[in-house]
Amino acid sequence: MNRYWIYVVIAALFEIFWVAGLKHSTSGLEWGLTILAIITTFTILPVTAKYLPIGTVYAVFAGLGTAGTVLMEIIVYGEPFNLLKVLLIGILLIGVIGLKLVSGEPEKSKGGA
Repeated sequence: MNRYWIYVVIAALFEIFWVAGLKHSTSGLEWGLTILAIITTFTILPVTAKYLPIGTVYAVFAGLGTAGTVLMEIIVYGEPFNLLKVLLIGILLIGVIGLKLVSGEPEKSKGGA
């Protein structure tokens, strides 16, 4: 697996935390961690765009972030479980995984290295 796909997953994990932070932060520390997660996400993600197909990167990032955020709301914050919502997220993830599998790696980066 290309290490830049790991960076996409890491950026998506930080996105999950900052999206939850925007909704649930109540203290200065929590807001600080939320801002740090935002900065981390948008520092890591552009690096991947130099080495991976940008459309696929965005789809994977957004899909993982969406699924993770919804699951976090259910598991951590007690949002009611909605079977239809979970099934639709599953379909989203299947699409993201399929898109990643059919997208070829670029032959040579325009950004160098």
